[in-house]
Amino acid sequence: MRFAPASPPADLNLILFDRAELPIPLPRTDRRSIHLVKVLRRREGDSFDAGIINGPRGKGKLLRIGDDGLSLEFTWDIEQPLNDALTLIVGLPRPQTARDVLREATALGLQSLHFVTTEKGEANYGQSSLWQNREWHRHLVLGAEQAFCTRLPEVTFSRTLFDVVSTLPIEGMSRIALDNYESRRSLSQIATLKPAVALAVGPERGWSGAERDGLRQQGFEMAHLGPRVLRTETACIAAIALLKAKNNWI
Repeated sequence: MRFAPASPPADLNLILFDRAELPIPLPRTDRRSIHLVKVLRRREGDSFDAGIINGPRGKGKLLRIGDDGLSLEFTWDIEQPLNDALTLIVGLPRPQTARDVLREATALGLQSLHFVTTEKGEANYGQSSLWQNREWHRHLVLGAEQAFCTRLPEVTFSRTLFDVVSTLPIEGMSRIALDNYESRRSLSQIATLKPAVALAVGPERGWSGAERDGLRQQGFEMAHLGPRVLRTETACIAAIALLKAKNNWI
């Protein structure tokens, strides 16, 4: 059983850093510098909540506000727990939808996130600057900071659906695909889940017949979220929340 902390952090703003950034001043133009000085109104000698990406959480201290950057020092607590054993597979959506999924799925906490090409999807979505310029990583960081967590999911994009599915563990994983057309029961009616879960959410125009057949052959059960047709980002968030509750991950 999991227990929520007795009280929330005093300052609900976590700022994440790569390990390589720690010894050097943070440029004044960096969005974290702007947030520290302009939003949080930190001054020299003030502390703030900080974390190392995929590492510990702790405290940062603003030593000096220079013309070229902020000089910082850190003290760290214990490492943060790993993310829950949940894999999300999503038919590659339009970039703005992908941004929402990246940020909100990271905030909810999951192990891996794969944006896959599908028969009914738009392959040119993968050419967006979101994927080509590594913008996607920034949205992971924003989601983790929002959740006051340091852990980011593994992310891949533009692989095929069945290339990703073929890499999933054979044992100990429940496999579920959301589908509004051929599913026989709702996600909430699935009574028992294995310790790990893979959730597949189709592209905006849904799965093809061949993809449904292939998913079933790979052990996926079709499920739905009710009679309403939801946006991709809404379906991902709702399904993740349901699965985390069923597996006592929240």
